[in-house]
Amino acid sequence: MKSTRTPQGHVPADPARPLSGFQYSRAQFEEVVDLALAHARQLGASDAAAEASEGAGLNVGVRKGDLENVERNRDKSLGVTVYLGRRRGNASSSDFSPDAVRRTVQAAYDIARFTAEDPVAGLPDAQDVADSYPDLDLFHPWAITSDEAVHLALECEAAAFATSRKITNSEGASVSAQQSHFFTAHMRGGERGQPGIFSGGYASSRHSLSVAPIAGKGEHMQRDYWYSSMRAPEELASPAAVGRYAAERALSRLNGRKIATTECPVLFESPLAAGLLGAYVQATSGGALYRKTTFLGDSLGKRVMAKHLDILEEPHLRNGKGSAPFDDEGVRTVRRKVLSAGKVQGYFLSTYSARKLGMRTTGNAGGSHNLTLTSRLTQPGDDLPAMLKKLGRGLFVTELMGQGVNYVTGDYSRGASGYWVENGEIAFPVQEITIAGNLKDMLLGIEAVGADAYNYGAKTVGSILVNRMKVAGS
Repeated sequence: MKSTRTPQGHVPADPARPLSGFQYSRAQFEEVVDLALAHARQLGASDAAAEASEGAGLNVGVRKGDLENVERNRDKSLGVTVYLGRRRGNASSSDFSPDAVRRTVQAAYDIARFTAEDPVAGLPDAQDVADSYPDLDLFHPWAITSDEAVHLALECEAAAFATSRKITNSEGASVSAQQSHFFTAHMRGGERGQPGIFSGGYASSRHSLSVAPIAGKGEHMQRDYWYSSMRAPEELASPAAVGRYAAERALSRLNGRKIATTECPVLFESPLAAGLLGAYVQATSGGALYRKTTFLGDSLGKRVMAKHLDILEEPHLRNGKGSAPFDDEGVRTVRRKVLSAGKVQGYFLSTYSARKLGMRTTGNAGGSHNLTLTSRLTQPGDDLPAMLKKLGRGLFVTELMGQGVNYVTGDYSRGASGYWVENGEIAFPVQEITIAGNLKDMLLGIEAVGADAYNYGAKTVGSILVNRMKVAGS
């Protein structure tokens, strides 16, 4: 039985006609999913879930004024999960023909037959399912031709070269226009389309423009990059602005030097500060918690960050990069404060991880949604120059390298480059150093968060000042 529910407050497009840029319509997806669930019921599955999806896009790359590549991607997928009591099987296919759909369901069914029982496996509880959901304005297709995309990429790279004669080379510029849509539905006890049995889907888009110029010559060359990424193409920064700023970043790194090994305060540039927020999310996510592979185990209600810090999750921001009306399991997403005054108010849990922990899902199957880290001490004037004043004497980090984070112990060690700061002013660029500490100490040692908030995907945060870290140099 097909679901007739639609997002609240949303006038749907004709479900029988594909949206702009797609080959398949919502109605065709529903037919594929209906067939999969009907066959699962016929085989004797107790519960099941199926999802049909399609993605399409264009990627263009140029380098030093010449076209390097034009790639068009188009893919589709059917994913099926079959439950036989507490036994679960998964299978997928890129073939939507009826015979292929049935074979995919059969494969999932056969896997479930021979899989050991898992006492917490199963669909989300009925009370957690999103019976209705808002339209969050996530779909903004970009009807750009390959020639137009090449022109934008060339304009971006040309702007970088025009910034200074010291911009001598380039790793290239690129333009990407991507969009996707999906429909997913559950069958519980052979039933479809009833309250507490999920059914839904939506379309989304993501577009970007980037460039990576190189300044200097020979052994003294320095590279940096910049980009703009938005759901709506008209919200992208101009190619000239992206190219010029990327060039300025590369130029500012010329004549970098090592520094002597020391301990000092470290200021993380806002795009990198989002990585610290990401580390916190990883450490308080269900999989790490129930496997006991996190330094923040059993932290609910405990202070793990400086007491002036808060983290807010807002899944329903219109046009937000991390917005989602429901999570990957069809569980409703909700606005919540996950950290208050430095104390953990909630984890990031899927249905499975929540059951493993004896808790309830938080609607985070698939990840977090529009997190914002703020400080109660931040003032409107706390821009980057003000944050450098707060740093005083220490290291301002603008690039990190490597994956040196141990989430079991919290040990943190990354290659870095940036600038040495004296008396609140940048003194000279720094390169070939390593910064090290422990995330427990680093999170508790956050002294300030800048008003220079930057959105990095699903995370928004200003520059972050950590009171003390080890810096290994010459």
